[in-house]
Amino acid sequence: MARCAGADSYPARLQKSAHRARIALRKSGVDYFRGDGSDWIALAGLLLTVPAITCGTLLNAVWCAPAALVLPIVAGGLLLRPASLLGLYATAAAALIVESIALGPYSEGPARVTPGTVLVVAACGFFGLILAQFRARVGVPWRRGGTMLFDLRERIRVQSALPRLPEGWHREMALRPAGGQSFSGDFVVAARTNGGRTLEAVLTDVSGKGMDAGSRALLLSGAFGGLLGSLPPHGFLPAANAYLLRQDWDEGFATSIHLVLDLDSGDYELLSAGHPPALQLHAGSGQWEEKAAEGPLLGVYDGAQFDAVKGSLAPGDVLMLFTDGLVEASDRDIAEGIDRLTGEADRYVATGFDGAAWHLIEACAKDVNDDRALLLLCRRP
Repeated sequence: MARCAGADSYPARLQKSAHRARIALRKSGVDYFRGDGSDWIALAGLLLTVPAITCGTLLNAVWCAPAALVLPIVAGGLLLRPASLLGLYATAAAALIVESIALGPYSEGPARVTPGTVLVVAACGFFGLILAQFRARVGVPWRRGGTMLFDLRERIRVQSALPRLPEGWHREMALRPAGGQSFSGDFVVAARTNGGRTLEAVLTDVSGKGMDAGSRALLLSGAFGGLLGSLPPHGFLPAANAYLLRQDWDEGFATSIHLVLDLDSGDYELLSAGHPPALQLHAGSGQWEEKAAEGPLLGVYDGAQFDAVKGSLAPGDVLMLFTDGLVEASDRDIAEGIDRLTGEADRYVATGFDGAAWHLIEACAKDVNDDRALLLLCRRP
């Protein structure tokens, strides 16, 4: 009984209430950051800021000018929903009226509410309202927009990760979006199938570049990753082509190259959908050979056929898959770009091509305004 009485004492109840209040406040803050909670906290804070700025203006208009009211208005455009923003604007307009009455006509000195001040505050409010309406229509608040974009970029990066290969094989992939952006229309999906004996890798170049193609690349990388390994190798590109046709995009085509490699024997097949040819270095002769498979672009017409080209990687051989941004530019055709790529790649024969993918993009297409991707596979001697 004494324990129950102690547990129900006033200090204990007060402590429990304070704990519940902290949890509720923390949850409210997390929800607000994620965009799921109410914006009343931000509205209350900004509404208190307006009279504080007004008081500072009335006390010393030289250091706290009437135009300082744009600060809560700009913050409100980023933080508040349109309905709450209108309440903030009404408060700021009332503050301007109070300041203009208290400070007197603007012709009597510089620290007054001038027509220019009113125009600046009104213009900031107008653009803030446009931003708030856009966020409300999209449904993604600014507090979470950057996090969402970062998450999308990381998902593309994770989906493009290459699986580990058995001893005797080396693989690496480098990807550089156009214009130094974080999103690219080039992506890779890869998986080990057939009990881990076979490596299947698909390098795809979505029409467009950078941010314009990033959303479509994310959608296609997820779809292609689901198809890869779920279908026989020769059924992948027809299924991918049918998927693109169902999307009915205005700019919905893509190029793709599908590698099916037997990790035990080194034998492989390449199937292409309008993609640049692969390049194989034969260690015995030191010569590069183009491996060009036939097939139309993905998403152009139904019933497309994709013919495979076969090859084999002997110990010391190298296979490179790449997108057209690496070898094609306005001032050169693809043949010249391939010659330059193979010439730069010859420098890494002695070192085993460790870290070569990124450096080859740097050497061959550093300043090209296009997405660039390079997938490199080596069979160790």
